[in-house]
Amino acid sequence: MIEWAAAGDTLRVTDADNTELSVHGSALSVDGTGPDIPRPVDETIVVTTDELRFPHAVAYAFSLGADEQHELDPDGSALSLSPGEYVVDIDTQIKTYLRFSGAATIEKTDGYEETVVSFPDRVRVIVGFRSHHELPAETITVPDTPEGIAAAISHLAAAHKTDGPDRTYPSLRGHPSLLERGESLEIPDTVRAGRPDSGIELIVPADYESLFVTAPLAYYLQATVTPREPPETGTADGPILRLPEFAIETRLSAMPDLERDVGRLLRKCFFFDCLVRNAGPYGTNLGEQRILEVLDLEADTLYEATPQRRLATYLEVPDAAIEHRLPDWHLSTYVRPTYDSVESLPFLLDRMSMIYMPRTSELEGRELVERSLEDFYRAAPNASETGVVDRAHTGQVASVDIVKPDLRNGRVHGWLADGVPIDVFKTTTEAYRNRLDYLERSSDATSICVVLNDPEMAGEHDDVAAIYRQRAQEQAMDVTVEESLSTAALGRVFEDEYDFVHYIGHCETDGLRCSDGTLSTSSLRRCNAQTFFLNACGSYYEGMGLIENGSVAGAVTFSKVLNDHAIKVGSTFAKLLVNGFSLERALDLARRRIMMGKDYAVVGDGTHSLTQGEHRLPITIALEKLDDETGEYLVTFDCYSTQATGSYYFPHVEDNEFAYLCGTESNFTVTTAELGTLLEETEASVIYNGDIYWSTELASRFEAEATDRRRC
Repeated sequence: MIEWAAAGDTLRVTDADNTELSVHGSALSVDGTGPDIPRPVDETIVVTTDELRFPHAVAYAFSLGADEQHELDPDGSALSLSPGEYVVDIDTQIKTYLRFSGAATIEKTDGYEETVVSFPDRVRVIVGFRSHHELPAETITVPDTPEGIAAAISHLAAAHKTDGPDRTYPSLRGHPSLLERGESLEIPDTVRAGRPDSGIELIVPADYESLFVTAPLAYYLQATVTPREPPETGTADGPILRLPEFAIETRLSAMPDLERDVGRLLRKCFFFDCLVRNAGPYGTNLGEQRILEVLDLEADTLYEATPQRRLATYLEVPDAAIEHRLPDWHLSTYVRPTYDSVESLPFLLDRMSMIYMPRTSELEGRELVERSLEDFYRAAPNASETGVVDRAHTGQVASVDIVKPDLRNGRVHGWLADGVPIDVFKTTTEAYRNRLDYLERSSDATSICVVLNDPEMAGEHDDVAAIYRQRAQEQAMDVTVEESLSTAALGRVFEDEYDFVHYIGHCETDGLRCSDGTLSTSSLRRCNAQTFFLNACGSYYEGMGLIENGSVAGAVTFSKVLNDHAIKVGSTFAKLLVNGFSLERALDLARRRIMMGKDYAVVGDGTHSLTQGEHRLPITIALEKLDDETGEYLVTFDCYSTQATGSYYFPHVEDNEFAYLCGTESNFTVTTAELGTLLEETEASVIYNGDIYWSTELASRFEAEATDRRRC
């Protein structure tokens, strides 16, 4: 549901998630509701104007009938569209589409606060709005039975806005209905009516392990899940994927091999749909598209096919022919398969997470140290790697018993089970519920509070405060700095509605150290800080206390950390976080700067992001020098998202004409001069020469190198 109102030259739009969008026009007049637009929208209106301004937006233009896509150049140059028929995709708080005839110019304002679409004269524009639907619309009540859970999973796909391959676009998958435990199965009428009828059936053994593991596959395929009692004798059979339209039955393995089969099948189907969707109206020039030709698959035919026909075609492709071409899956979550965990399923499926059973073993000897060193960027040794001052100072630090998880396929791993493993974010169902609360809390600016509770750590305090303030010049952001807070004052910081709290100080077994004692986060009445970083020794339990009391996610430590190491991690984490990286990805990149990076972890929903960066999805670039004589470099782009599975990115490298699916790395060879320009124009984290940098900070180094080469 979209509501809109015009006041002067401003159009105010609100969706069902309570998300607000203000569109500013020039001599704007609204002519009422509009006709259909060739995009899935919730509401269309017609306006007449010569200019429209959108806050913090990314824009793409599509030529209707010419099969061409245009986008803004990252160097800040305006995009000029010659006269024609266009649809412009505006990715902002509420998805917006503009359809018009004629010429237009799209550009960013100084400081990139707004994206402006302007026309030579006043023109009629059809404006379509679509909610991202980050909030679930309904709640399903589920009894403690395999039949009840199977029925609930079958109806979660009602959140999909299409049964075609376009559902690979994140904006065409709404948030599934919530699940709550109860005595009997209760499914709202709107959910029953909205459930797609794909005709695909998934017959699953009537045990919670099998139902949880197959849930992501059933959700994406929009399959009807039917539990089957195990045979009285003999080995238990695995699930059966049934396509009645073609009398096809595909048998999957029983547990535990079922995890492997589900992962392979879901990755294959999702990947093929991402390629086939390009035959539709929202297609782009994907670098992976040629795979369909190699496999003799016709995108046009498959795009129009029924869900069963498409799936039947995909099943005919041998796994061996496609396995090495599939992008890495973005997210895997390890879930205890009990009735208590049922309520977490909608949140995991919203992120398109694989679901696995949690298995752990003990860390042996120096294994934690060795695993840390494997991920370490291995920069040249310096004083910061040999520092002896740690953040424990005096007082006892809480100890955490860490275990080694059995991790399966995935770039990022979440843990929704007992134990505290390394290499994962430790989450809870409460953290996901908390995220929904913050989506409903609207604010004009991101509020950040930096707390320095020990003057010896002023180095990190100065670094991160400068980073946040610099970002505040480019994005709406309020930064508050506090020092030497008492327990009551620090408690008020967490109880106030900050979007992010960066605590720098000490942590002891009794809590976070303050000027008059220690604050235990479990004593808070309610934590209203959306996210946090407790950069102090052994802060894991205090971080979990903040999650239990209302936060979404935060970074913590398992044990003592060196002060210089903490400064490295803290400043890098701050830079990545305010530029759109999720908490888990920001910390994963930041902690690799130090030898004992495994001492840092994320608690809560590690997929959560505090802000949106310059690009819709954050990018990491790896640089490798190929030839000293020619000055050529290998540039590897890595873009993936735990929130927007199915998106694509476009590397802004000279002469590149392809986009790539998130999760697929792309490689280019560039000269030193081209590299300097690339880094100046692309806001990204950069891994180079054993350390991590921000692209614009590194650009001048290569620009200077290119100048020296020209002189020689």
